[in-house]
Amino acid sequence: MNKAVDISTKKLISLAPNNWAKWVTGIPDIVTGEILNTEFQWISRQSDVVIQAESPQYGKFIILNELQLRHTSEMPRRMRAYAALAEEKYKLQTYPVLINILKISNSEIPTSFASNFIGLRAIQDYRVINLWEVDVNIAFETPLPSLLPFVPILKGGENESTIREALRMLRADEQLNQLETVLAFFATFVLESTLVQEIMRWDMTVLRESPWYQEILREGQARGQAEGEARGEVRGEVRGIISSIETSLEAKFSSDGLELMSKISQISDLDQLKEILRRIVVANTIQELRDLL
Repeated sequence: MNKAVDISTKKLISLAPNNWAKWVTGIPDIVTGEILNTEFQWISRQSDVVIQAESPQYGKFIILNELQLRHTSEMPRRMRAYAALAEEKYKLQTYPVLINILKISNSEIPTSFASNFIGLRAIQDYRVINLWEVDVNIAFETPLPSLLPFVPILKGGENESTIREALRMLRADEQLNQLETVLAFFATFVLESTLVQEIMRWDMTVLRESPWYQEILREGQARGQAEGEARGEVRGEVRGIISSIETSLEAKFSSDGLELMSKISQISDLDQLKEILRRIVVANTIQELRDLL
C-alpha cells in the first residue's frame, strides 16, 4: 500500500471504456476510441474524462464525464462551460454526463443549465447519474469494474457480503487492487469503521491514501482559502473548513450529524477543525464525534 498508484477518474474509466460508455449513454453498439486531453485553453480547471466514441446511428462524438463527490449549485454552469469548450476543441458533438457520488439532500438535482439575459437564451442539457440510485448488480454483471470501488454507496450495496465480494474482485485483478482504498473509504459510510478494518485487514490510517478522502480535505481548504482571500483574514479559511465539515456530516450521518454543527460552528481553531474533518471519515458513530468535541 506504500507504492504510488493511479486512482484517478481517468484510471477508473479506462478499465473498461466501452462498457462505461454503453452505461452512461444507453447506446448498446457504441465503440470508444482514445481518452482525450481535457486541458482547455481558456480555463485552468480540467473536466474529468473526455472519451472519443462512435456509433452507427450518431457517428463520431465525444462523451464528457464529470464525477463529483457531492453536487453543488455551480455544476449546471460548469457543465455548460465544459460541453462548449469540448465541442470547440474537438469539433464534435458532445454528450455531457454528470455523475454524483454522495447524496447530501433530497433536493432535486437539475439536468440542464438555462439562462435568459436581455432576451438572449443559453441552454445546456446533460445527463445526471446519481450513484445512490444505481443498482449494485450493474457493477458485477455488466461488468463495470469502474463501479466496484463505489459498491458500498450503490443501491443495495451497503451490506457486508456485497462489499466483501467487491473487495475480492478488486484484489483478484492486478489492475484493480490499487482501488482498495477507494472501496474502504466509501464502506465507512455504511459500515462501522472497525468492521471495515476487519474486512480490509489493514489499519484505517491507510484511508488517508484514498483520493476521495484527500478531496474532502482539499475541498474544505480551497473553500476556506477563497473566503479568506476575499475577506483578507484567517476567519475566511475557518468558515470554509466548517462548511466542508457540515457537508461531510450530512453525507455520512444525515440529520443526526448536523446536530453537532451548533458546537462546531463556535470553534475558531483551524487545526482543531481540520482534525474534526479527518475524524468524520473514520468515525463509527455520532457519539465518537461528540466525545471528540
